[in-house]
This record gives sequence, C-alpha cells and structure tokens, in this order.
Amino acid sequence: MRRAVLLVLLLAALTSLASASECIDCHKQVTPGIVDQWLSGNMSKHIGCEACHGVGHRSSDDWQNAKMPTPDTCKACHPKQYEQYASGKHYYAWIAMKAMPAIQHIPTPLKDLEGFKGCSGCHKIGVIQDKDEAYRYGSAACDSCHTRHKFSKEEARKPEACLPCHMGFDHPQYEMWSTSKHGVIYSIEGDTGRAPKCQTCHMANGNHSVMTAWGFLALRVPEDDDEWWKDRVTILQALGVLDENGNPTERFEVVKAGKVARLSKEEWQAEREKMIEICSQCHSENFAREQLEAGDKMIREADRVFAEAIRTVKELYDLGILEKPEGWKYAPDLLQFYEVKTPIEEELYLMFLEYRMRTFQGAFHMNPDYSHWYGWAPMKAALVKIKYEAEKLKAEKLGEEGSKATPTPTAEKTEKQSESAPGFGLLAGLIAISAAVVTWRARRR
Repeated sequence: MRRAVLLVLLLAALTSLASASECIDCHKQVTPGIVDQWLSGNMSKHIGCEACHGVGHRSSDDWQNAKMPTPDTCKACHPKQYEQYASGKHYYAWIAMKAMPAIQHIPTPLKDLEGFKGCSGCHKIGVIQDKDEAYRYGSAACDSCHTRHKFSKEEARKPEACLPCHMGFDHPQYEMWSTSKHGVIYSIEGDTGRAPKCQTCHMANGNHSVMTAWGFLALRVPEDDDEWWKDRVTILQALGVLDENGNPTERFEVVKAGKVARLSKEEWQAEREKMIEICSQCHSENFAREQLEAGDKMIREADRVFAEAIRTVKELYDLGILEKPEGWKYAPDLLQFYEVKTPIEEELYLMFLEYRMRTFQGAFHMNPDYSHWYGWAPMKAALVKIKYEAEKLKAEKLGEEGSKATPTPTAEKTEKQSESAPGFGLLAGLIAISAAVVTWRARRR
C-alpha cells in the first residue's frame, strides 16, 4: 500500500514537471525574465507552475484562467509558516490600512488593489478580504518577502528584504538599524551572525508571526503608572478608540482585530520575555532588560509631551475656535492623518506619526541619535508651535468677540468722548495759550 501511494505521488510530480515544461517553452518567448527567475529557485525542482496557477490556462487565448496565488495557495505546502503568519501582525496589514478614516480620501492607486502605489504597496502583505476581480495581481502576500518567481528563503532572510516597507516617514526602522552599531557591524562584516539583523530579533527561529511587545503604535492597555495612564487615555481618545468618558468605541474593535496594540499585561509581557531571550543570546539578561526598559521610559516621556499637545488642540474645539469637520465623529482625530483642516492639527499629525514614532523606535533599535534628534527634539519643538498657535487663535477669537460686543464709534461720538475725557480741557487750554503767544510775537516783529 505504501509503495502504491509513493508511486502515485511520483507520477503526480512527473506529470507536474512535464506540464511545467510546456509553460516554460511558451513563457520563454513571452516572459523570459520570469522563467529565468523560476528556474533559478528551489521550488522549480519540486513543483510545476500549475501547483500555484492551476490548470485552466493552456494557451494565449485563455490567460485569464491562470489563477493568482494567495496565502492559502502557499499554505498547502507550508502549513506551519502559514499558521505563524496568520497569528501575527502582517496578516492583518490590509485590514488595518482599510480601517483608517483617512484612507477614503487618498487616490485609488495609493490605497486599492490596482497599482499598489502607496499604502497598499506594503499593506498587501496582509490577507486581502475585498478582492477586486478586475485586478489580478498582488494578493499572494508571501511574495512580499519571498519575491516571485524565485521565492528564495535566503533573500527573505536578508535585512534588505524588509527595507521597502520599513523605511521612510512613519517607520524608518531600516534607517535606524542600519546606522546603529548593530547595522554598522553588519555592513562591515556581512551576515556573519555577530550583529543582529531584522530577522534575528523579529523572526527568531524563522517564526513568521513577527510580533513585538509594543506593536506599531506603542500602545498598551492598561497602564500601572497613573500619570502615564492619563496621558494614554488622552491619546486613545484622540485616536477615537475611547470616547470622552473613557469607554471603548467601535474603533477599539478594529485595534483589537488588527493587533496594533497590546490589550492585556499578559500579552505585552509575553512578547517582552521573548525579546529578552533573544537579546540574551549576546548580552546579559540584566543589560537587555535595562535597555528595553529605557525604551519604555522614552515612550512614557513622548506620551507626556504628545498628550499635552492633544489637550491643547482639544481645548480649541471645546471653546468653539476649531469646528469639527463634516463627517468627523471625533475631534481632534489623529487617524485622519494629513487630511486635517488646520495647520495646528497638521503639526499634531506630525507629532503622532513621525516624531513620536522615531522617539521610541529609535530607542528600541539602539540608535540614540535617531531617538533624540529625529524624534524627541522635534516633539518638543512641535509642542511649542502648537501652544503658541493656540494662544494666537484664542486671542483672535477674543478680539473678534470684543469687536462684536463693542460697536465701532462714529467720528462725532469719538469727538464728544474726547471732549469729555479727563484732561481734555487742560490740553485745549495749553493749545490756545501757545497760539496766542505765537500771534503776539508775530505782531511785535
């Protein structure tokens, strides 16, 4: 029986490879680069094209029948990696992107399946629920790291594989790491194992869940430090995750589903202990804990500054100086990103998605310069700008209200008020005496 099963599998493999030969003969003429990549990879030695693309496409007339792979396609051969991926944050990347209120305002190629020219270009690593059948490409997810058609493990194990998505404005982790001591050693010596790379810390032992204690937004619920918790509540309210009374909103469920925050001490601590174990491969446990706790403190300090800025802007809404834009449920609303309507809120957006991110991300990536000068320093500068602008707006508002309450005096009324003002008679008398003296001197001449 066992021999029969093995024989069936062998025949299936041979049939698959024979079928692949047909595909290759044709595609050498149509897409030679794809063929070269496929043949250079390990997968081409074990499976044929139809394992991922099905058997519906056999000629140039039925190309649309070729199936496009999804994570489920990869799952058939890589169940362990799929289950890890499905338990981690990358799996929810598309859902998290679509949940952002600002996403509805940006151009289609930046946010949707067609084009992948903006947020969607990286967030397609997540499972795409709202598949657009009119656009065929980019739903595989796994090929974000194991790029097609070579699908190389070695490529995905290089830190450069993370660079296209983990760089730039709100998540410059690659820049932070590459200019840290860890990254510099890697640059000098190569991948010798002496210095950690992205995969060392975030994919230990090849684990595809890619989770961290603090998550992307450095938010956890609850917080033992009372003052820090007050600041955290302010931030969560500005995110629309908690309402004005501190109760969870519908966005709380999105945060929970997208795993962008840690919602229990146990969940947070479990990820922290994993990182301690990884760091302890090179450092003492005490040193590792000390460094990570220093990063925690940077988040606390950044939250203090950020919460003060949020409260300053919130006061402007409470006073009626800023009006809640149509369609907004919360104000200020950090998840509107750059779609806010006032310069002061643009500054708040930069604090949220650029400066605060760099403050704590730089700390955890062991890059003090990034944490300080690209994060903390502009955080402080932004707070000064926001408070200064808020005072100007309040003064302007008071000036407008004052001018409405006190009518502008007419010329006649102003003249009468001047005549009745204290000291006016004395001034008029002095002017008259001066005129008389001038006249007398002129006559004597």
